[in-house]
Amino acid sequence: MKLRAQKGRGCCRERYTWEKPDQVPRGWPLNEYSHCPVWCSSMPGGRWVLTVKWLGCWPAVTHWLGSQRTSHMQSFLFLQLWMGTHPRGDAKILDNRISQKTLGQWIAENQDCLGSKELAEKLHLQAPQHYPDANHKPEIAIALTSFQGLCGFRPVEEIVTFLTKVPEFQFLIGDDAATQLKQSMSCDSQAVASALQSCFSHLMKSEKKVVVEQLNLLVKRISQQVAAGNNMEDICGELLLQLHQQYPGDIGCFAIYFLNLLTLKPGEAMFLEANVPHAYLKGDCVECMACSDNTVRAGLTPKFIDVPTLCEMLSYTPSPSQDRLFPPARSQEDPYLFIYDPPVPDFTVMKMEVPGFVTEYKVLALDSASILLMVQGTVTASTPTAQAAIPLQRGGVLFIGANECVSLKLAVPKDLLMFRACCLL
Repeated sequence: MKLRAQKGRGCCRERYTWEKPDQVPRGWPLNEYSHCPVWCSSMPGGRWVLTVKWLGCWPAVTHWLGSQRTSHMQSFLFLQLWMGTHPRGDAKILDNRISQKTLGQWIAENQDCLGSKELAEKLHLQAPQHYPDANHKPEIAIALTSFQGLCGFRPVEEIVTFLTKVPEFQFLIGDDAATQLKQSMSCDSQAVASALQSCFSHLMKSEKKVVVEQLNLLVKRISQQVAAGNNMEDICGELLLQLHQQYPGDIGCFAIYFLNLLTLKPGEAMFLEANVPHAYLKGDCVECMACSDNTVRAGLTPKFIDVPTLCEMLSYTPSPSQDRLFPPARSQEDPYLFIYDPPVPDFTVMKMEVPGFVTEYKVLALDSASILLMVQGTVTASTPTAQAAIPLQRGGVLFIGANECVSLKLAVPKDLLMFRACCLL
């Protein structure tokens, strides 16, 4: 599970190093505490290096850390805060409290896709340097603030409208593929999927020079219209300019005309199953995913891009944006508990909103181990395995063992907001 912030625009880079700690074994070793360093890539000589893209005008994840920031965090604005186990460095536990691992990312993160388990195994065998494990990576993003992202293919009618209104987009798709897509609107779902794959593949496989030329033409046209006081929202003009400013000449800028644009309110979520393209654009969220580092990327990223695999693997099933929302279920046992239970066995996320007048809150015991993230509020936690009461406030993370009972006493009469990552067995 991780906190993610997607805001602002990078302006420079700084580099810092720490001594590499002892190799951390997989799992969550108890009674052994050390903060995982900020990690981006390893260097010779046993040192780890962090490359930070400074975003100097916004609080990012540090807003959610509260007083949990450690000494080596004080100088940085983080875009992701990781909790739990991860192939690049597991968290440690002390008295049920979990130390935290952070990773730096960019604002509009990756026009990409998360493949199936079968595809992950195949890609790992073929290119382990780019696909480092054989597991799939479904994930869910739950908004903490207003959160904007792209997810899944738009209805064909919307894409055809963009082809008409955005000639630069039409040019890259090509007349034949565009005509095929328009004609498919009166055909069955298989014909629609075939036509959509043809259009998307034509775009993604366009020559870089041609993409840059057409994108520059589009940016110039939108900029002139905006300067003249015209509204360009019918072709997502403001968003296009923002993406181009961050990733000039990137083919992923045109993805906004293929993919649904979602704006989530706090508490709303989108689930990203296998083979669904997506990109996170702006806002803060809690994100939970399967234990994997496999992602097939196509744009809006400085990382490895694998266009042929992406075009082949995608699910070309168009749907309205509202179909991409993943609503939680309200618990029958706990009036303050909401459960986001996606159709995968890897994880479930629970959200707890406890009003400030509740003096003590009992956390539901589960058959699996779990981690609890405190987003808002101040409590003391008591568990049978902890030697003493554990103070928790914003940014604190608590490990809860299987079948373990946890009692939270509110230190101040203010509302609590917590998230819990677990597996429902």
